[in-house]
Amino acid sequence: GRRIQLLKGLPATSTVEENSAAGVSVYNFNVTVSPLASGGIAILPTIVISNPLTEAFDIESKGGFEYRVVTTGNPVLDYETMPKSFDLQIFVEDTTGRTDLNILTIQVTDKNEHPVFRGNMAIQTVTIYILEGTPPERIYRVDAADPENAKLKYSLLPATVPFLIRESGAIFSTKEFDYEKDPHCYFLNVTVTDPDGLNSTKTVNINIININDERPYFTTKQRIYRIPEEQSLGTIVANITAKDPDDEDSPSRLFYSIQSSNRLFSINPATGALQVTGRIDRDALPLRLHPNISLIVRVEDSLSSGHASEMEITIIVDDINDNPPECNPSAFRKEANENTTPGTFLVDLRNYCKDIDVDPSNNQFSFTGLSGFGSNNFALESTVSGRLVMTGTIDLENPANPGVEVYTLTVRVQDIAHPNYSSKYPFYISFDNIIYIYIRIKPVNEFFPVFSNLSYVFSVSEITKVGSSIGRVHAIDKDWPPNIISYSIVAGAGTRDYTNIFWISPTKGDVKILARLDYETTQKHIFTVQASDQRKSTTASVTVNVLEVNDEEPVCSPSFFSLQIPVSLAVGTNINGFRIECQDRDSDPRSFRYFINEGNDNSHFSFSPSAGSNISRLILASRFDYESGLDTTWVYSLRVHITDDNLLSARDKTTHLIKTGTVTLSIRVIPNPTTATTTTPGFTVVTKRENLYSASAWYVPFVITLGSLLLLGLLGYLGLLLLTRLRTCCSPAGRAHGTPPINAPEKKKPKKEVVVTMTKLNTVFDGEARDPVTGRMYEFNTRSGARRWKKSNEPLQPVLAMKVTSSATGNSGQGTERAEAPSKEKPSEKRKELTAATKPAAKPSAGQSETPGQAGLRLQKKKEESEDRGLSS
Repeated sequence: GRRIQLLKGLPATSTVEENSAAGVSVYNFNVTVSPLASGGIAILPTIVISNPLTEAFDIESKGGFEYRVVTTGNPVLDYETMPKSFDLQIFVEDTTGRTDLNILTIQVTDKNEHPVFRGNMAIQTVTIYILEGTPPERIYRVDAADPENAKLKYSLLPATVPFLIRESGAIFSTKEFDYEKDPHCYFLNVTVTDPDGLNSTKTVNINIININDERPYFTTKQRIYRIPEEQSLGTIVANITAKDPDDEDSPSRLFYSIQSSNRLFSINPATGALQVTGRIDRDALPLRLHPNISLIVRVEDSLSSGHASEMEITIIVDDINDNPPECNPSAFRKEANENTTPGTFLVDLRNYCKDIDVDPSNNQFSFTGLSGFGSNNFALESTVSGRLVMTGTIDLENPANPGVEVYTLTVRVQDIAHPNYSSKYPFYISFDNIIYIYIRIKPVNEFFPVFSNLSYVFSVSEITKVGSSIGRVHAIDKDWPPNIISYSIVAGAGTRDYTNIFWISPTKGDVKILARLDYETTQKHIFTVQASDQRKSTTASVTVNVLEVNDEEPVCSPSFFSLQIPVSLAVGTNINGFRIECQDRDSDPRSFRYFINEGNDNSHFSFSPSAGSNISRLILASRFDYESGLDTTWVYSLRVHITDDNLLSARDKTTHLIKTGTVTLSIRVIPNPTTATTTTPGFTVVTKRENLYSASAWYVPFVITLGSLLLLGLLGYLGLLLLTRLRTCCSPAGRAHGTPPINAPEKKKPKKEVVVTMTKLNTVFDGEARDPVTGRMYEFNTRSGARRWKKSNEPLQPVLAMKVTSSATGNSGQGTERAEAPSKEKPSEKRKELTAATKPAAKPSAGQSETPGQAGLRLQKKKEESEDRGLSS
């Protein structure tokens, strides 16, 4: 915008008086607007900045284009503490964009102000306390100031008060005050005036404090008091009074206390009432010996640093009949045997009772009122003596006896002097003055225990479980009350093997077995039991008959047997003359039954006789049929059951205990030689070895590898020398039919190593039998079933020293034998060598035909020899 003078009357200088209220006009000015400014003023006159900065001024409109500068009252202008001049920059702008900025200088002028009080007098009325008897002195200093820093003048009104104020504002007392004669309070008007006559006034209150300067004195003249004992707590014994001269005619403000140590009395500190605070018992120490109590009563006119007086009083305690007779114990327990003679002394109650009252007239008592169920059997000799005696005879076993074992009696003990402490005087303190006497009549053990039977007979099965109860004996005792009877075994109850085969419950008489009974060993046990009531005892005989039970299993011999039979064995033949013979300790030899429970495929086997004998033979019941495929099993595992129920009826079999014996038979069926295999089956032995070692042994692989390389080099060199010698010295026909396994040294490697060695072995004929058709002897392999005719001069070949598993193939007679690999449960086990001692089959002699099995064997051997040569090369 364009800078044109719009503010008329500015710049200018104006004044304003300090302490001006809000809204006071300081300066008026006008705003001139251009005729082109049809809208008037766009920005009203505004104080944009002040120097120094303040908010004490503002601009107000007077109407039209007239304005004035006024005070805001915040803050209030103060000539003494604030700047004395302010420059206000006023800005205005009209609607055409013309602006103007001018300065108004305002000067603050000084004004005479009233003096002001400072300190406590500025905010409140000051109260001053003066103790009576205090000598004249300065008691307070008035603090006032003039805003114009003029010298001030102090004055006091009214002028008659005994105080003065100096030019410094210090107020002094002019006399020594006496509380009892002078006024107790003064009101002073303090005025402060400046040189122009402006003043301010405040009030000061002065209170005179009374001090204690007189000793109180007792007005009570009595010094000895007599009271009965057992006064109720709070009972007033005396009222102690005193007076303080300082209190004039007003009630004295005194404090009472008991100086001597005493817990029986206390005094009201304000009223002086002496009252009972503890139990006063004349019959207890120390009052029993010294019934007089001395107290020192003190009265003070102040709780601290005051004046005091003391007085001694004596309280005499009188005895009253406040204690009933007491018996210790209050309950007596006595015993007397039954049938005790009348007149027998039981207890003297007076030895246990006493009255602790001090006065002899209060401590006399008597025994009366003997009562209770059965009290007619007892009496007191006199009311004074307290001696209790029996007057009757008590027999516990007598049917007329009420059956009471303990008699409860009561005796009343009461004072002879009035008052007596019984239930007739409930207004006195309640005391228990009843004596309870419990007289137990001791039973006398007069009778022996008596068993209900002179002897007991129990029948027990021999299979009864150990710990089972087999019976109970019972005895009674005629004594009353019945004595506790304990049972025991005093003789017998033992065998050669067991010291105690029976046990009896000490409290119930139950007889139990501690060991297994055996009818076959002992059929009857006899022992003696005793019943005792701790003092007397009696005995009875106990017989235990052991009942026989079929608890023994048939035991047969042999329990396991292996048999071999030709496939063409005739039906009804006793196989190899085999028989089993059975025994049973608790069964008749005719009670056996024989049946094959498992493994009898197609029912080829049976036993004869099948029942009624303890000896039975194994019979071939039906012929084998392998050619049609009906039979496929060559090895039969028979599980034979032998039961001992042959003599039982069908009905008894459902209720009687039946025992079963077991025999296991292994029967191998040998094929006919005419169906021998045309080739000699071979088998492969697979040996698996696993080596493990600790992973922390880092040096093991290096050592093993180096050692293995050296060992392999040595073995290779030796093998080369051996191969050269074999080629030059031995013919191919003389070679072994199998390659011997190589025993490699055991190695430890950082991971599992599996070594597999395959060794081909020839079929070994480890059995021989006679052909039932031709009568000639032939050899056979028990695993594969391969066979050949045996030469008359050729011994049976040795058996392989290793377990093999065979599998026959159909009607062709071919088979494959496999050696079982070692178990994986032993991965670090060394590899075992398999050695087969075989020899080449001899050529048939002239005139003897070669069987198909022999021809196949010879061809197989030639084939293996050629394979061996190929492997060697």
